[in-house]
Amino acid sequence: MLVSPSGPTRPERVARGVELLTGWGLRPVLAPNAYARQGYLAGADALRAADLNTAFADPRVRGVICTRGGYGAQRVVDAIDMAAVRRDPKVVAGFSDITALQLALWRGARLAGVHGPGAAWRDERTPLASAESLHAAMTSTEPVTVRAVQDEETFGVRVAGRATGRLLGGNLCLVVASLGTPDMPDLTGAVLLLEDVQEPPYKVDRMLTQLRRAGALDGLAGVAVGQFTECADGWDTTVADVLGERLGDLGVPVLGGLPIGHGPGQLTVPVGTRASLDADAGTLTVVAAVR
Repeated sequence: MLVSPSGPTRPERVARGVELLTGWGLRPVLAPNAYARQGYLAGADALRAADLNTAFADPRVRGVICTRGGYGAQRVVDAIDMAAVRRDPKVVAGFSDITALQLALWRGARLAGVHGPGAAWRDERTPLASAESLHAAMTSTEPVTVRAVQDEETFGVRVAGRATGRLLGGNLCLVVASLGTPDMPDLTGAVLLLEDVQEPPYKVDRMLTQLRRAGALDGLAGVAVGQFTECADGWDTTVADVLGERLGDLGVPVLGGLPIGHGPGQLTVPVGTRASLDADAGTLTVVAAVR
């Protein structure tokens, strides 16, 4: 079922996503309010929550794919029927604002998710390799391995070493916005995944500093750094500089350059499952979210 828990979506882009999903042998069904709109939200909170609960309660639905991110998921997560989620776990795919939904599902039902493109598909940003990556993460029980790419701006953000732990996190803004809520996970022993878009370096610095001051990064096993897209501003300091400085002294392995996030060629990884980060080899390997 295709749902819109955050911002409003564009039918023509969802049509392309439906075409892809159908080509994989899946049967995509639009949630009743998938195309609703209320300003910057995909309809009223009650409608967005109802669509999520419809998807979680329907035994015919085996996967939930969010159409896009934007903003709004945090406004509805407290209305999710977590008992229904626990009774019938199903894979939930999305990224960006959907990090809030995935953190809530991890808190309320220990449900692993899939951090990857939504159903509002854009071929120019997510080409064949992106589609194949999402397909594999949603339908295969094999581990997912993502390799650091030299062309990625964050490639130079690296601290040598290896780490294992549960992969948690996603979009940096949403991780920070979860501080002080029940959905902020305990990151002790975890590998933290971070990515973001259109956040200048000083704002990335501020968010990482807040996580540090809140003690959220104490006890981390490692950090997987994805794409920080369109994050330049007029200062000499780059977002890679900030990431290297604010993550580099945590005393844990850090691997940047992973094509996970908002940039071209976005790849998909499970979140909420065990991961092995090898900063020396430049790889992140994650246990499948599906069984």
